[in-house]
Amino acid sequence: MRALRILLIVVVILGGIFVIVDRVAVNLAESEAADRLKATENLASTPDVSIKGFPFLTQVVGGTLDEVQVGIEGYEAGTGDGAEKIRIGDLRADMRGVDFSSDFSSAVADSATGTATVAYDELLKTAKAEPTQVAPGVTAEVVGLSDGGNGKIKVAVEATVLGNKLPEPVSVLSSVTVVDGDTVRVQADALPAFGGVELAESRVRRITDFQQKIDGLPGGIRLDKVEAAENGVDIKVKGSDVRLVG
Repeated sequence: MRALRILLIVVVILGGIFVIVDRVAVNLAESEAADRLKATENLASTPDVSIKGFPFLTQVVGGTLDEVQVGIEGYEAGTGDGAEKIRIGDLRADMRGVDFSSDFSSAVADSATGTATVAYDELLKTAKAEPTQVAPGVTAEVVGLSDGGNGKIKVAVEATVLGNKLPEPVSVLSSVTVVDGDTVRVQADALPAFGGVELAESRVRRITDFQQKIDGLPGGIRLDKVEAAENGVDIKVKGSDVRLVG
C-alpha cells in the first residue's frame, strides 16, 4: 500500500513537471513564431500567436500543430497599385493542420479562416473624393462613408449645381460585396438626384460606385465575404495551404 502511494505521488509530480515543461515549450514556440512572422511579413509590430491544443510536445513530435491563431494590428495590405497600401486595423486568422519543418523555419496550414476590419476612412481613399463633373454645370464628390444599417454602407455625396453647393450632402445606401477574392466593391442600390437635376445612371455611378483591391494578405489568404459595420467594413477571409512562416 505504501509503495502504491509513493508511485501515485511520483506520477502526480511527473505529470505536473510535464505540464510545466509543455507550457514553457509552447510559450517559447509562440514567441519564436511571432518573431519569424514579423520578419516574414515585414510587420511594424510583433503579432499575437497562440498555439492551441494539449499537449504541445506530442504535436511537435508528430510534426503538425492542430490549431494556431494569429492576430495582427495595423497590417498594410497591397492594393494592386505598387506602392499604394491600405491599412487593415485588425486581422485575425485561425489556422488548422499546421505542418512545420524540423528546424521550424517554415510552417504551412492546411486551411485558414479569419476576419479583417477596414475603417471607412481607409476605404474612402479609393472613392472619387474630389469634384468630378457628372453633367454640364454639375459636379459631385464622395465626402464620407458610414454604417447604413442592415449590412449597407451609407455614401455621402456632396454636389455643386451651377456654382451653388447643395446645403446638405446626398446620402446613398450601397451594397458591399467581394469580387474575385481580392476586391471590395461598393455599389449604390438606388441613385440620387442632385438639386432636382436628373442625370444619366452611368454618370452618377461614376461617383457613387467604386471598388478597392486588397491583396498581399499573410500567407496568401483571400477575401471571402464583407459586410458594413459600425466603424468600417468587416471582412471574412479564408485560404488553403497558407504559409505561416518561411
